[in-house]
Amino acid sequence: MARPFRPVRKKKLGDYPSPMVVSSTTLALLVVGLFGLLLLHANRLAARVRQSLEVQVYLQPDLTELQRLRVEQALRTSQFVAFDEETKQPALRFISREAAARDMIAQTGEDFQQFLGENPLPDAYTLRLTPEASADSAQRRQAVRAFQALDGVADVNYVERLIDSVNHNLRRVSLVLLGFALILTLVVMVLVNNTVKLALFSQRFLIRTMQLVGASEDFIQGPFLRRAAGQGVVSGLLAGLLLLAAEQWAVLQLPELGILRDDARLLALLAGLVALGGLLGLLSAWRAVRRYLHLSLDDLY
Repeated sequence: MARPFRPVRKKKLGDYPSPMVVSSTTLALLVVGLFGLLLLHANRLAARVRQSLEVQVYLQPDLTELQRLRVEQALRTSQFVAFDEETKQPALRFISREAAARDMIAQTGEDFQQFLGENPLPDAYTLRLTPEASADSAQRRQAVRAFQALDGVADVNYVERLIDSVNHNLRRVSLVLLGFALILTLVVMVLVNNTVKLALFSQRFLIRTMQLVGASEDFIQGPFLRRAAGQGVVSGLLAGLLLLAAEQWAVLQLPELGILRDDARLLALLAGLVALGGLLGLLSAWRAVRRYLHLSLDDLY
């Protein structure tokens, strides 16, 4: 019995399996996106740690209310005092000597005023420095000198070694994460390049046939470049959606992670994944097609 006739599907220029390329590129971009998200969260955490470090400005005793308000106004308008996003005011609060004494008694459980006969604690302002001043020791020392020069200020206290240690460790962590992200990006570039090259392997004879009938290199490369760029963009979009889903799941599991979200930078990261996917697909297809265009006939087998 004769076999039924089955039409043979003709290969089209630039027609190669998409699922393999898209899935491989998506997974590779997802890994890069995860490290990028981790780096963004690390930078956000570093900023919040720096913001939690406070400086105490102690006032001279027996200041009048007018003198105290002048000191407060000078601190509020200082370029070194951070701005509180929640209250829309400078990150500054006044702690009276009576309130400081109550806090100390509550913490220690002993009333030191009974055996001292007086309250030795001064009035003080507690403030947060700007991220630039917190991160840079030179700006931090300049800020302290500016506070100390104010009329009515007795002393300025902050844990310099702690701040320097925090900044040093945060810089080290950021550099390590950035190094891993760069290494992963290089690995992804190689992986995507090999995936596209493998997908184009089945098209090598069709490329040579088009070349033999007189088609120009630009005409031959066009379909491959457009298809590869489109697959890269689709892979970037899929990786971005998976990344958003992973972050949302992490926030549901640990609601504390929500304070580290930065929607503007997250959108920039997702746009970067889409652009990276399209660019990697375009470059990989261009290199692979040019390689097959210039191979000898014997090397095609």
